[in-house]
Amino acid sequence: MPFQNPSYPLGELLTMVAKGKVQLPDFQRPWKWDDERIRSLLATVTMDYPLGVMMTLETGGTGARFKPRPLAGVILEEDREPDELLMDGQQRMTSLYQALKSGKPVETMDARKKKLRRWYYINIEAAISPDGDREEAVISVPVDRMVRDDFGRGVTLDLSTEEQECSLGYFPLRYVFDIGATQRWMWEYASDDARRERWRAFTETVLVNVAQYQVPMIKLTKTTPKEAVCLVFEKVNTGGVPLNVFELLTATYAGDRAYSRDHDHDFQLVEHWEKTLEELSVHPVFNGSDRSERLASSDFLQAVCLLATHHRKRGSGDPFVAPAASCKRKDILELLLADYLTWAPQVVEALHWTARFLNSQGVFAYRDLPYRTQLVPLAAIRTLLGSETDQPEVLDKITRWYWCGVLGEQYSGALESRFPRDLEQVAGWVRGGKEPQSVTSATFRAARLDTLLSRNSAAYKGVYALVLRQGCYDWTHSKDIIDATIFEEQQVDVVRIFPKAWCEKNGIPADHKNSIVNKTPLTSHTARLIGARAPSVYMRALETETGLPGNWLDDAVGTHLIDPADLRAGDFKRFYTTRHRELVALIEDAMGRLTIPAEAAPESTSDYQDQGAA
Repeated sequence: MPFQNPSYPLGELLTMVAKGKVQLPDFQRPWKWDDERIRSLLATVTMDYPLGVMMTLETGGTGARFKPRPLAGVILEEDREPDELLMDGQQRMTSLYQALKSGKPVETMDARKKKLRRWYYINIEAAISPDGDREEAVISVPVDRMVRDDFGRGVTLDLSTEEQECSLGYFPLRYVFDIGATQRWMWEYASDDARRERWRAFTETVLVNVAQYQVPMIKLTKTTPKEAVCLVFEKVNTGGVPLNVFELLTATYAGDRAYSRDHDHDFQLVEHWEKTLEELSVHPVFNGSDRSERLASSDFLQAVCLLATHHRKRGSGDPFVAPAASCKRKDILELLLADYLTWAPQVVEALHWTARFLNSQGVFAYRDLPYRTQLVPLAAIRTLLGSETDQPEVLDKITRWYWCGVLGEQYSGALESRFPRDLEQVAGWVRGGKEPQSVTSATFRAARLDTLLSRNSAAYKGVYALVLRQGCYDWTHSKDIIDATIFEEQQVDVVRIFPKAWCEKNGIPADHKNSIVNKTPLTSHTARLIGARAPSVYMRALETETGLPGNWLDDAVGTHLIDPADLRAGDFKRFYTTRHRELVALIEDAMGRLTIPAEAAPESTSDYQDQGAA
């Protein structure tokens, strides 16, 4: 990655900023330095101390191209293409531009993040004093240039006129690169021999330092690829917030000249994504209780990239062999706007199908989604195969692949290689090829059920969904099986079959008490009736509440793969053994393969990170 190491005089660099020759890539986050840091930076420059290396990216080449924007405070009369993009140094350069070059108050904030508008001055006597503290010599004043105390009733420093500035010896740093303004101010200030001597010393120790100040630079050449730009930016970003691919693509797409020319506006990826989220939010499985519980932009981009790379490398008519699709960071950064516009609408349609598919598998809410990451290949598979996925035999294969991923707990790592492999191997399987690796390698140990204790585990959510999928009735709202509507309207959640208090009173081991084997989906109303009661007691209470004959309630309980006789007898051991066996059979049916018997592969909760009860 070729680069250059020029140094720019500070005044020349600020002029380049003012003229738009140096701008920011649009993915840069807003300028946010506070007043104290700006004063410290100005003191550093006036002492000719180093402020650190800055980094720019040369524009106009075949490498990365991003939409530019001026630094905060710069107003350009017309749009112009910059010569360089400032990759590192935004906070320092913006602070220096606004304080020394803009001729306007600096838009900053105090330590409590309260917005301020400030002018910056340097006290001449403090600056030239051998014992002076340069950082204390640099001050900021409000926009009216009057410093007040006593809640604004008294004035402690009045710099509201040039006469007052000169009288008190506070040089306005906004004049430092304006020779005419500096000379005019000097003639007002240097009214006697003592002041002329102070001005001479001030010129030597402050003004010359600033005028000759050199800013070291690393200039990345125009051939630098986007992936390298992203990595370099993260290494030098002192803000500590990683730059993500979505932000880079936002700037790249906004800088697409062909789109802007054809549509008279830039393409706004953020706006497009927000509209996509809004459209998909009709599905609870994509839309949780807060912004963190919803489809991620990275998931969407990966699905689009999988499809774009598959068709670009192989073509829609070629056979499915080794993966040609890819969705690594580098691939997404190279995703052309034309590709995004081609595949994004198709992925949206596929995600609508995906939501319906998940509902059919007993997954009705975002928090119960076993793997959000599995949405990526699932949507890509639907897009690639289209209406083929609606054929019963095809849907059966996709369903089996899905459950092998969930119950085999395969979607928690190494996803950049798994996504393209699953896309192409599942599609190939549908079209007569061999079983995908994600199916053939999937295993489930029966003893794992004893360690599925909370929603921290994808397999826990999977077993919960399988109980819903096979068709179960609530024990009070028992007219229809629990579907997506009942799930939402009646507030269905996991409920302990043998309540926590009963288990603790009767010495039930914690792993059995908290296991998914001892939990089942029921409405909030039924959960309240169960409460902390013994099963034999709450069964009678449920009969009284519903007015149903006991055998009808027993039938409803049976739809949860529970023998009601075990509840009425309070026989936890027999209940647990029987339901454990039933859930294993349910898992084997979903995966299309036998589980590993508990006696062959015992497990303990210490092997997993999903401990704790839900």
